[in-house]
Amino acid sequence: MDKLRSMMGGREDNEETGLTAQVLDASTLSYSTRLKWFVICFVSGILCSILGTALLFLPNGTKLFAVFYTLGNLAALSSTCFLMGPVKQLKRMFEPTRLIATCVVLLCLVLTLCAVFWWQKKGLAIIFCILQFLAMTWYSISYIPFARDAVIKVFNSCLS
Repeated sequence: MDKLRSMMGGREDNEETGLTAQVLDASTLSYSTRLKWFVICFVSGILCSILGTALLFLPNGTKLFAVFYTLGNLAALSSTCFLMGPVKQLKRMFEPTRLIATCVVLLCLVLTLCAVFWWQKKGLAIIFCILQFLAMTWYSISYIPFARDAVIKVFNSCLS
């Protein structure tokens, strides 16, 4: 019966549909499921960032801070994959209007971990975490129409 349905629908065999189409058909989630997982992923990202900030004041807490803060940002960034899908998310991340912000966010994520584990410079890791926050904020407001222009105008008016 499935063979008949697929023939009537214009598809003769599942093997002839592309691998991408098969994966997308198998992984479609309902809107409520996508929304739930977005909230779960986003809240866990925020909790990781808060936990990392709390761990900063422990002995040897800089490493834990950098790891948890970076994991929190990655979870928050990847949470939007549940809303729009991973392929669309990646396409939108690397659009010309967000390209620089995306590259800076990803670079800061990597440099934070390098500063803590490879170079073992605690001060540099904290600076990269601050840059992570600023880059993530700039990236996030790129999704709000005219928000970047408003922020630039506010800073220009404060500086002059």
